[in-house]
Amino acid sequence: MKMLMLAFAFLFVQPALNTQVAETIDEKPTIQIALLLDTSNSMDGLIDQAKSQLWKMVNELATTKKKGIAPYIELALYEYGNSGLSKEVNYIRQVSEMTADLDLVSDKLFKLSTNGGDEYCGAVIKDATMDLSWSENNGDLKLIIIAGNEPFTQGPVEFRKACKEAISNGIQINTIFCGNYEEGVRTFWKEGADLADGEYLNIDQSQEVVHIPTPYDQEILELNRKLNDTYIGYGAEGASRKEMQMAQDDNAADYGAANAASRATYKAKESYRNTSWDLVDAMEEDAEILEEIEEEALPEEMKAMSTEERVEFVEAKSEERDNIRKEILQLEEKAEEHRAKELESMSGEKSTLDQVMLEAVRKQAKAKSFDPNK
Repeated sequence: MKMLMLAFAFLFVQPALNTQVAETIDEKPTIQIALLLDTSNSMDGLIDQAKSQLWKMVNELATTKKKGIAPYIELALYEYGNSGLSKEVNYIRQVSEMTADLDLVSDKLFKLSTNGGDEYCGAVIKDATMDLSWSENNGDLKLIIIAGNEPFTQGPVEFRKACKEAISNGIQINTIFCGNYEEGVRTFWKEGADLADGEYLNIDQSQEVVHIPTPYDQEILELNRKLNDTYIGYGAEGASRKEMQMAQDDNAADYGAANAASRATYKAKESYRNTSWDLVDAMEEDAEILEEIEEEALPEEMKAMSTEERVEFVEAKSEERDNIRKEILQLEEKAEEHRAKELESMSGEKSTLDQVMLEAVRKQAKAKSFDPNK
């Protein structure tokens, strides 16, 4: 049960573009997180916290840089312990592969529901270790974050073996127990983290997550609406993916303007890319893509244009997007200063998913030479 990890393959019209993008990705430092969430009946609070903190978490990661380069961020998502799933697969489902398409991850996360079952931690860790496309670069940050509230020993796969297999592949495991710290220790959640060079954490899943509003949130959200207008959907998924983008804005807004602004500021960063369906991002990866795409794959407003007009249209949207992103990031700096002051005046034990998880991930990212860019 942890925030954020999902895998997604870029889908392009031409195979040649796939090769170019793969080469580009190989050059960038990478952060991969597989989030394994217990979706049994008692975990509604956990799922709610995960939904409300997705963008805060990835925003934190997106502000880091390694050797001056912003990271490529991928997430994967698993649910386990749901009796609606088959016993044949140990009540486990890969909700999303490891992917940089975080809108897709958000969409799938918001569709999760709980249903009582058997929680097999060792089995889901083994599946995530063996089935996901993990980076082979030892300098990349690779994490499994698993959250739940039942003994870590349940199920047919011995958790110690699964944890050792993960760390032997360079994958650290952070365990989050939903309940009392000492109970998590007694039920082996701490041992699971210790075996894989991770952090053992506990949370109160019933505690409401606090989103600190700032005077800059509404202006950021207005800029986000303008930012959405710079996306040019193309191909079979272009229109539906633009709709998904706005739907995830709405999902974030369900937790208040501050959370919606957190998603908007992530969208203003380099890590948020939609090359598979947006022509602005796609043309940045491949300057010749407009010559390769069939007319039927273009949006209606571009079909009657000449090739030169199409290039000018996309370049104009790109320039507009760059300007909007700069404005959002300038406002984000002011918003962060405001939140920091508010946090100083707040007291209380760290007991929600975002608080414990961000602290652990910051430390682990720093150990891999990912430095904050603030």
